[in-house]
Amino acid sequence: MAQTGKKKKSDKTPGTTPLMTQYNQAKAQYPDAILLFRVGDFYETFGEDAVKAAQALGITLTSRNNGGSDIELAGFPHHAMDTYLPRLVRAGFRVAICEQMEKPVPGKVVRRSVTEVVTPGVTTDDALLEHNRNNFLATLAFGKSDRFGAAFLDVSTGEFFVTEGDMAAMDKLFQSFLPAEVILPKSRAKEFAAYFGDKFYTYTLEDWIFTFDFGREKLIQHFQTAGLKGFGVDELELAQAAAGAALHYLASTENTRLAHISSLSRLHTEKYVWLDRFTIRNLELINSNHETGTSLLDVLDQTVSPMGARLLKKWVLLPLTSLQQIQDRHEAVGFFLENQDFAKALEPHVRHIGDLERLMSKTAVGKINPREVMQLRRALMAIADIKKLLSGPSPEGLGSEGEAGTTEKGDGHSKHIPSKHIPSQP
Repeated sequence: MAQTGKKKKSDKTPGTTPLMTQYNQAKAQYPDAILLFRVGDFYETFGEDAVKAAQALGITLTSRNNGGSDIELAGFPHHAMDTYLPRLVRAGFRVAICEQMEKPVPGKVVRRSVTEVVTPGVTTDDALLEHNRNNFLATLAFGKSDRFGAAFLDVSTGEFFVTEGDMAAMDKLFQSFLPAEVILPKSRAKEFAAYFGDKFYTYTLEDWIFTFDFGREKLIQHFQTAGLKGFGVDELELAQAAAGAALHYLASTENTRLAHISSLSRLHTEKYVWLDRFTIRNLELINSNHETGTSLLDVLDQTVSPMGARLLKKWVLLPLTSLQQIQDRHEAVGFFLENQDFAKALEPHVRHIGDLERLMSKTAVGKINPREVMQLRRALMAIADIKKLLSGPSPEGLGSEGEAGTTEKGDGHSKHIPSKHIPSQP
């Protein structure tokens, strides 16, 4: 956490007020982000940030005296954060949030600290997320002879994938995962732009952050393992470099509570039919080419949970190559069609699970509110009910889910969450 309460001699210029000295210290640490500076019941922006914020948010731009000179000022009430923060991020800005870390005392400058940096690819805020799609942060490590390593991390769900391939493979990956933000080495920004244009929101880091040694050390440190062989990525040096850069980037945005990112998965390119952008568009898999048209996903998506909607979208964009796996899916679908009563009994429990992935992520990062705690309790209770239903006869792949743990496990965890005396959400 970036502490800004202590004054630095070099940050204070003649005529600068103590408040602005503190602001300048925080801003110097995040020069490329709009700094939302908490002052009492308001979040204030100053200088160039104020000009940008006023234009993006449609709020009043004014000025305040800064020890003899005027500086631009624009702000909004703290309770309007959920309204204005998403608008800033959707406008393409990185946003650093500087909070008051203690109660104001007359005659003393309140200690403040940047608690979070929100970017298009790093957020757990529901207002910035779509329930039916992942919000992937992608990192790309460049190797020799048209070889690349890529990592895709969704901090809102904990999913973390890596793979390697040539630029054509990377293109197909990016079309399938559609990352909200792409992190690149500084020296490769032009090369990426030449291939992808301005389709993706990009941010650059120093080249050394994308080295194999740095990335591997970051991963081992995060997962607290002796090596990475257990993840199946031990020989993928570029993929490790990309994954390590992703973890470094999260730390640089003050996202250090990452216990929910507990695994790293290798994307085996031979397991899927990788579709290029033209195929996805021409087959109208996700979006229709006509204003009033219907895509394949629109027809197929009868899911009742956000997790199901995201999974179905992955299935549409990543068709399987294994005949056995395809047949297993067909068998599962056939089972539900032939057992309508079972499907109807299962559906309400799936609805009650809701978006368990994102609830667990919010719990891990300490951003879950009282209402969501109760949603989590209901989800854990629903898991126990689903396991009981799946413990009976079911096709391959479904029965194993019911046997994966005891039916009491989900309900047992839910008992740790009280059903009463949880304060209501403001």
